[in-house]
Amino acid sequence: MNKDYYAVIMAGGIGSRFWPVSTTAFPKQFHDMLGTGQTLLQKTFSRLTQLIPSENILILTNERYLDLTLQQLPEINAEQVVLEPAMRNTAPCILLSALKIQKKNPNALMLVAPSDHWIENETAFVNDVQTCFDACQKQDMLMTLGIHPTFPNTGYGYIESDKEDTAPIKKVQQFREKPDYETAKQFIAEGNFLWNAGIFLWSVKSIIASFEKNKPVMHSLFYEGYPVYNTENEKKFITENYEKAENISIDYGIMEKATNVFVKQATFDWNDLGTWGALHDKMTTEASDNAVVRAIPHLKNAKGNMVYTASEKLVVIDGVDDYIIVDKENVLLIFPKKKEQKIKDLLAEISQTFGKNYT
Repeated sequence: MNKDYYAVIMAGGIGSRFWPVSTTAFPKQFHDMLGTGQTLLQKTFSRLTQLIPSENILILTNERYLDLTLQQLPEINAEQVVLEPAMRNTAPCILLSALKIQKKNPNALMLVAPSDHWIENETAFVNDVQTCFDACQKQDMLMTLGIHPTFPNTGYGYIESDKEDTAPIKKVQQFREKPDYETAKQFIAEGNFLWNAGIFLWSVKSIIASFEKNKPVMHSLFYEGYPVYNTENEKKFITENYEKAENISIDYGIMEKATNVFVKQATFDWNDLGTWGALHDKMTTEASDNAVVRAIPHLKNAKGNMVYTASEKLVVIDGVDDYIIVDKENVLLIFPKKKEQKIKDLLAEISQTFGKNYT
């Protein structure tokens, strides 16, 4: 394995649209969402270690998830877990990680990946990452892996590349926000739009230089701590300074401003598992099929349901279509699948009415 290869796994989110399984105390990345025997975080880590030394993988997460992370990934030590003392979106934690990695290895190439994506063709994933690393080693470029859109999805951002460019790695013309349905249809018809999967690759030198140019205040704030990174004094610096950072994503802060951004179309299958509906789609071939995790199902006159139980139990359903049915120790959710985007709002309502024991 190449000692210059590093990875950063983003594992700090709450995954509120997967309530009631995903809660503030125990978010979805720490759950075995598909009943495979591995949590989403474990699956992501295992995939990355096919190319990247395990000691070169950092986990970015919230302070409250340190113990969970170390329990689920016994291969790593506490120094590999970068703890965010405040929620500041993705740009600050990526800059902090890049500076920590650069201090260890100025020649490092770095991959940033979410912890909750589902990728089955891992060989194709590794090959795509290798192609991107090779390109980033030769040129000053910020790269992203884009996903070929299979339908006009309005829940993803899109990446527009040069239509005339036939090379596998293309210059990004612009990032486009989540579109309405008609615009999404137009993007797909154009043929040069990909879904933005939030998987990034670059050399630490390139990404830090881009922060210095495009986010100088943030760069200055974190560069001040350079002497103490990877030492026992790092925690004190981060605790005192992290919350001063601007709350902004890497997409807005860097990728949409930089002029050296490139995209490669992924050759692997991909699902971001962002909602119960996405999990249903991942597990079924037809929209009318029922998807079942762990439950022992007895279903009649029932179509398109997502059924999830925390333990193996008999679930009997008759005459119910297109519902999310989730049975957890202290919560039973029966909710229309078409309203799944409202689960975030529902969560706030539950918290206000019943307190934080359920959220």
